[in-house]
Amino acid sequence: MSTYHLFISQSWRYSDAYDRLLNLLELDASFSFQSHALPAPHPVVERSDQELEQAIVEQLQVCSVLVIMAGVYPTYGKWIDKEIDAAKRLGKVIIAIKPFGPERISPRVRAAASAECGWSTRHIIGAITLHA
Repeated sequence: MSTYHLFISQSWRYSDAYDRLLNLLELDASFSFQSHALPAPHPVVERSDQELEQAIVEQLQVCSVLVIMAGVYPTYGKWIDKEIDAAKRLGKVIIAIKPFGPERISPRVRAAASAECGWSTRHIIGAITLHA
């Protein structure tokens, strides 16, 4: 069984969404993954933009996919923009997970995404395995 190395974009302010996503992925015993998200709190938060970008690049290098929970990210555009730019430079697939309800996906995330999927184990894993 292949292990998928995922950079799961997260806002530490919305860590419950990250935890719910990990729980969804763990529901499928046939799907093996490792999360390479920046741990919270990451010391680079107090550093320069260049140091933040370097930390993102280091984590993304070993991943095949950048996973974005698309509904929570307009609140911290500085991070998500750096993650998207780094993923594009490194040739990584970007998967946008659409939020429940009436929330919209930011145009920046939608334009960058290789695929969008619904908030369900089957849809998320399907998008990752199809595009990674």
